[in-house]
Amino acid sequence: MSAAVIELNSENFDAATKSGVVLVDFWATWCGPCKMMLPVLEQLAAEVSPGVKVCKVNVEDSKDIAGRFAVRNIPALFILKDGQVVNQFVGVQSKVKLLEALRNA
Repeated sequence: MSAAVIELNSENFDAATKSGVVLVDFWATWCGPCKMMLPVLEQLAAEVSPGVKVCKVNVEDSKDIAGRFAVRNIPALFILKDGQVVNQFVGVQSKVKLLEALRNA
């Protein structure tokens, strides 16, 4: 995983998402479509405006966070602004679609 994509867990999730715009990808190691999203997320992380974070949460390791967001299918992508969900997607998404959603957040 690229250093630009931030791995979140139960200990650092709230601090990382409480301010600014954050894209959070809920994923698992056994999920094929989740693996397809990784290059897209790495490209996004390199292209987004300064201050926008691109993050991942492993649903197996952070079941509490996945439950809090009612994640039932993965990959599940949430865009948060100042800690509040402003957009969400399920399944593999294009870089263009996610960039547009981040710009509109």
